[in-house]
Amino acid sequence: MPEVNRRSLLRGAAAAAGGAVLGGPFLGFVARGEAGAVGSRPAPHPTLGPVPDLRDGKVRLHLPAGFQYRSFHDTEFPVVLDDGTRLPGRHDGMGAFRGPGDTIRLVRNHEVNSPGAAFGDASLAYDPMAQGGTTTIEVTRFGEVRRAWTSLNGTMMNCSGGRMPWGSWISCEETVNGPDVGPDFTGTSNVPLTRPHGFIFEVPVDGPSERRPLTAAGRFAHESVAFDPVDGHLYLTEDNFGYASGFYRYTPPEHPMRSGRLGDGGRLQMLAVRDRPNLDLAAAQPRHATYPVQWVDIDDPAPEFPYTPGEAAPTSNDTALTYVSRQGWARGAAYFSRLEGSAYDDGVVYFTATQGGGPAEASTGPIADGYGNGHGQVWAYDCRSQVLRLVYESPGPDVLDFPDNVTTSPRGTIVVCEDNVADNYVRGLTPHGELFDIALNRLVSSTGADRSNDEFAGSTFSPDGHTLFVNIQASRGLTFAIWGDWRGIGV
Repeated sequence: MPEVNRRSLLRGAAAAAGGAVLGGPFLGFVARGEAGAVGSRPAPHPTLGPVPDLRDGKVRLHLPAGFQYRSFHDTEFPVVLDDGTRLPGRHDGMGAFRGPGDTIRLVRNHEVNSPGAAFGDASLAYDPMAQGGTTTIEVTRFGEVRRAWTSLNGTMMNCSGGRMPWGSWISCEETVNGPDVGPDFTGTSNVPLTRPHGFIFEVPVDGPSERRPLTAAGRFAHESVAFDPVDGHLYLTEDNFGYASGFYRYTPPEHPMRSGRLGDGGRLQMLAVRDRPNLDLAAAQPRHATYPVQWVDIDDPAPEFPYTPGEAAPTSNDTALTYVSRQGWARGAAYFSRLEGSAYDDGVVYFTATQGGGPAEASTGPIADGYGNGHGQVWAYDCRSQVLRLVYESPGPDVLDFPDNVTTSPRGTIVVCEDNVADNYVRGLTPHGELFDIALNRLVSSTGADRSNDEFAGSTFSPDGHTLFVNIQASRGLTFAIWGDWRGIGV
């Protein structure tokens, strides 16, 4: 039977773990297993079909009937921005803001690894030998680019981040590379680098970044951030591929809603489950799993290691990757599997654990094929009650396989990007616990090569909710603007 229908039937039949969430758009959340129970009537959800790209008429996505899209900034061929920058690929995390007139401003990460010349103006770069950063794009709600420029350069592996309510994007480096640590998983020497990496950077939507790292928020494999405007806390996810990962909280020295920026010099903490030190939350969880939490301090959040310029550093990359998390583990912090996307909505921070939900690992790492033996979890942290709840746990790869970036829709549906080695979808997870398909990657390169396993990333809605912007994170990256009757399909 057709793949889309087969997956839909499996989702309706499989039993999975879930939990009720207090507050936010998941008030009254119904466990996914209950929603698909025998005798219940699942809500109608769309069937996907081929839709031509308004850019050139080629089919790159399957979408619900009546939906349209336009792609832009496709780096399969050279793209030069208005400031003369040749656009890098690896389009990843992204935030949407109101722009001048009828435009939307997108701030978009480029997750480029390994030392090399910075894109854009190298004289402005944080590290002139690092190839990642962000670009800012003014675009209409129909994906028509008005102008674009470099807004942060000289950073490395800018994975995801988070949109700040005062008008900034926080970009996260998913690495601890630097001249003071040995090679990462690629085996490439870090000797050419001039600055330590593994930090977060603020990028104002109305101008360039100061290219100054917020070191107090930690040096580790940052994935994403979510900001609570009430208490002023910044929540941070860690995607430490081969080791257990942590969920962090950064408290800046001044409330950002008053200062209009995220200040350095605050306090970094790591989540621990109360009275259950080092609880393994990467392992499969009971239905409705709920945990009261506490926060343990990280005393040395931004280590620098001894080295001699021009020589290979004696500190291994693995040692540097776990330096911060081991401080938390020593005080009872919980273990997660590869924490990736996060989003704040009405007092709740939702975040994904990409390989969570399977049998427990025998150690905290290193694990060659990634820490965690499951196919994905979605967690929710209630900022007021300080309670952590399991929203969703995948029963297998045919249902949900490796959830990554997330955002929330204006009506409370969580929009999830998949990152696996087969078909990749953008999914919706409703307030009733139902999982359904929004978009399916059907990319084919200009040479005819199948690119359907390229991952989606950076999902973000325009401020008016009309358009979902989402990226393809690949060396030949591109961005989609998608629009249609979101309410009609349950988003």
